Amino acid sequence: MASLPRGEPLSTAGLQSRGLSAFRASALARSGWLVHLARGAYMLPGDTLTRDGCLAFLSAQVPGLHVGSKTALAWRGVRQNVAFREHINLWGDTSRRLPGWFARAFPASYQATQLFDHTLPGAFGLQPLPAGDPRVLVSVPERAMLELLSDVGKGQSLAEARELVEGLGSLRDKVLDELLRHTTRIKVVRMAATLASSMKLPWAALASQHSERIGGGARWVAVGRTGERLDLRRP
Repeated sequence: MASLPRGEPLSTAGLQSRGLSAFRASALARSGWLVHLARGAYMLPGDTLTRDGCLAFLSAQVPGLHVGSKTALAWRGVRQNVAFREHINLWGDTSRRLPGWFARAFPASYQATQLFDHTLPGAFGLQPLPAGDPRVLVSVPERAMLELLSDVGKGQSLAEARELVEGLGSLRDKVLDELLRHTTRIKVVRMAATLASSMKLPWAALASQHSERIGGGARWVAVGRTGERLDLRRP
């Protein structure tokens, strides 16, 4: 018990690797030596679950789990407002619900939106923070920006997205080019090109090339002077 990690849930598989069968873990929980969180998840009595410890645990359970969109930008130093209680934007490869014990401790949302085609390596544009837990992957700015634009119209305001994109400044052309090359969402590519052009960002020409490549017929994105108008079809 003394060797078990602190600050994170304990999986049945992890306990078994230390010689505790699922039956024994259940018995320890009934006797108060472990706290049962949910099926296959325990914690030590008196322990305090940490954000990164919980994310590391979930990363082992959910394929492709990573911190994305606005949260990834904030964790990498790009933010507009500091929330009283952080809301964590999580992305992954498969649809599922976040466990109740995690949602109660950390306000979060999870989505399995597929922005890229299957030929893009799943971990491209995902890295741990320099001083963070290496098991917790966070979108790099280029990928986080595209995820942010995907969220516009789904609870994410265009005005805030515009401010965050402007705050990014210069992006790495090679990384952004690779991501845009594999992006399948017309809305995301068109919006990136429109915002970059309207703000004269260094990567505007690159985004414009991909916007022309991906086409889309009558679908389009228009940003008004206030930055609040979003149209996906020509009138």
